[in-house]
Amino acid sequence: MVTRIAINGAAGRMGQRLVALGNEDKDLDIVACFEYSGHPKFGQDAGIVAGIGELDVVLVEETTAQYDAIIDFSVPAGAHAAVERAVDAKAALVMATTGLEEEHKAKIREAANVIPVVWAPSMSTTVNLTMKLCEIAAEALKDIPGGADVEVLERHHRFKEDSPSGTALRFGELIANKMGITNFVHGREGRPGARPHNEIAYHAIRTGDNPGEHTIIFGLLGETIEMTVRASNRDCYATGALQAAKFAAGKKPGLYNMNDVLGL
Repeated sequence: MVTRIAINGAAGRMGQRLVALGNEDKDLDIVACFEYSGHPKFGQDAGIVAGIGELDVVLVEETTAQYDAIIDFSVPAGAHAAVERAVDAKAALVMATTGLEEEHKAKIREAANVIPVVWAPSMSTTVNLTMKLCEIAAEALKDIPGGADVEVLERHHRFKEDSPSGTALRFGELIANKMGITNFVHGREGRPGARPHNEIAYHAIRTGDNPGEHTIIFGLLGETIEMTVRASNRDCYATGALQAAKFAAGKKPGLYNMNDVLGL
């Protein structure tokens, strides 16, 4: 069965990869590509913009095409538009945009009452697998004598606007839930004193064109466990989102995540 998809923010870096990789997938049919009217590529063929040749699907703000799922990899304002488009079309929504404000999150939760929504801070298969492994580690280490200190380091490209990354925050949330941690800090400076046990610290690095790298440290007295997951390009996020679109199309309304998509 072929899943008809729409891509929101199709002229962006991730949007272009979604177009290119989605076009290669025989189980997908790209029928609509959305972009805001002020974009310099607006009105152009989405395939040309993505560098794969003519696709006969132009970048638009509105469409009469029917689609089964819409993928949003844009910015918070674009994500808001994607939710409205998904609800209007009664299509599944794959929400991959990070840095959302509470009003955007509330809108997504509300949409899940009427359409299926896959919402995750990262669409990467290996990131979500690492999250599961970190949950296992956190459960095993929560009561260890001497305690385990948890630090989350993340690296991304210089263009990323939110910090820490949504993925880093999700790692911290999952670990905190298992270990009963309630305090979170962002970097350190000056003389903060001895490190409290009941905290998770985030450290965000922005350099060059790094597509994404996360290291989770469980520091014990006498030994350390580190889990690192890194992307060498953005395709892992795009392929995960495309997989999520195929998963969500035709599902009952509700809020899903990548664990559901991957069967974790």
